[in-house]
Order: sequence, then C-alpha cells, then structure tokens
Amino acid sequence: MWCSTVRRIVTLALSLLLAPFTADAQQARKIPLVGVLTSYSPEESHPAYALREGLRGLGYVEGQNITIEWRWARGSPERFPDLAAELVRLNVDVIVAPNNPAVQATQRATRTIPIVMVLPTDPVGLGFVASLARPGGNTTGLTSQHPDLTGKHLQLFKEVVPNVSRVAVLWNPTEPGRLPVVREAEAVAPALGMQVQVFEAQNASEIDSAFAAMTRQGADGVLILAGTLTFAHRARIAEHAAKRRLPAMCQWREYVEAGCLMSYSASLPGLYRRAAVYVDKILKGVKPADLPVEQPMKFELVINLKTAQALGLTIPPSLLFQADEVIQ
Repeated sequence: MWCSTVRRIVTLALSLLLAPFTADAQQARKIPLVGVLTSYSPEESHPAYALREGLRGLGYVEGQNITIEWRWARGSPERFPDLAAELVRLNVDVIVAPNNPAVQATQRATRTIPIVMVLPTDPVGLGFVASLARPGGNTTGLTSQHPDLTGKHLQLFKEVVPNVSRVAVLWNPTEPGRLPVVREAEAVAPALGMQVQVFEAQNASEIDSAFAAMTRQGADGVLILAGTLTFAHRARIAEHAAKRRLPAMCQWREYVEAGCLMSYSASLPGLYRRAAVYVDKILKGVKPADLPVEQPMKFELVINLKTAQALGLTIPPSLLFQADEVIQ
C-alpha cells in the first residue's frame, strides 16, 4: 500500500516536471514550408490553385500543418532566377516548379532542396533529371511529355480542317525545351499533307506581328506551342486567330476556353493535384531521386464549338463523340 502510494506520487511529480518540456517540444515542431515558383498567383491561375486542393485532399491545412510560400513571375520568365533565390533563402522544405523556365532557375539556385516539376516538356533532354525511371539528384515530379503528342495534334487538326495545307507554328525560342516540338511538327507534317511555317514571338507585340506575317504567307491554320508567353496571352492569340479566320490547335484546354478552336492534352489542374502527392511523399522523407518521373496517361480533347461555327467549320460527329468537353 505504502509503495503504491509512493509510486503514484513519483509519477505525478515527473509528469508535472516534464509537462512544460512536452508542450515546448510540440510548439517547436516544425511546420513544413513549401515554396511554389510559378508564372501566376493561384488567384490568376486555377491550375496552380489545384495544388492547394491536392494538398488539402492529403490532409494538409494551410496555417495548421503546412505553410505555402508563393512566388510568381507575372508572366515574365526572366524573374524566375531572383524568385527561386528568394525561396532558397527561406530554406523551404520543397519547391514546386511547374514549367521549364521555373525548373531551370530553381536547379541553378539549389542542388539540395527537393524540386517537384509539374509540366516540363522534356526533363531528360533538358538535363533536369538523369532519366524518368531514375531521376537522380534533387528533382522529380511529372512531365507533360509524350512522344506522339505533336503528331496527334496535327492529326486531329487535319480531321477538323481537312483542307489545311500550310500550318503556322507559333513559339517562343527563348523558352527552353520548345525546339524539339517544332522539329517534330516539321517531321510529322508532310505525311499528313501539311507544310509547316515557323513564326517566333518573344513578347506580346511580336505575337501581333507573327499573326500578320501568317496572313501574308497564306497560312490556313496555326499550332500554338504551350509556354509562359503564349499562356499569358492566350486571349490575345484567340482574338488574332478569330480575326484572321485561322483555326488554332493548342496544347492546353485553357487556350480553348479563351477562344481557340481545340486542344489535346493532359489536364493542367490534374497535373498540379498529382504534384501534391510528390510533395507529400518528400515531406514524409522519401528522396526525390527515388521517385520516378510520371508521364501523363490520360489526355483530354476539348473543342470550342462556338469558334468552329464562327470559322464555318463542321466538326465530324465522331470527333464530337470523342471529345471530353465541347464548349458551346
């Protein structure tokens, strides 16, 4: 009886002594800090906002068990190096760098902080990772790359516009990873009875002049290569295409929502939500080098029927049936 009483007294005393240390340890527990380096704020770009949705689905609540530091370039890729350096100085636990310029800038800023890619076009060719299966280093994530994607764009374009023969390709030569897509278009087009005409644009005014040149050179369709510049000015591009009666094939559905004719791609919000899974695994201790880079397995066909009607085009019923979404 006496021994039992002594044990209870000792246990109570120890618990009272250790309580402040336990509370301090809980307060000192580090909340993960995630940096996001993208072209636009989450309010300006709903695909980027899907990263937040993905993290919430995995049990992360901002301000409680995770903190997100957003840095966006406002459509100016030249700002990425300074913004990446800011995130490194904050000593974030992981950086989400969606596109080619963002990944490139982040890798130059750090070789130790884990980096999660979202939609680089050719991560192996650009040197971001050693291979898709074994990325090595501090970078992993997803890629929008698919070996037959450009050919599929031109094939679908031909189905909608059977008489198309001169296809303009609009691209920004300063953005890394775009030249192989141009070369692929040039290689695939002849088999489809098309001739590719390449037009460069490095800023908004050059987009205007590029469309004027397309008209002069007799283009009867345009393939818009995805990139920071064209995404930022997708509404401007759609207006030019409508004004000059040029059917526009694009990579992302967001261009079609802005008024372009059609797109075929993975889902941008879906890729961002999937990137949250990589962030979660890294925060739980998995090394980026041990996480293979994922390629998209599902692609969406989106058609703007209103634009097609304005251009006098009839979308084949079989293609309408295949479409994941038809914008009326």
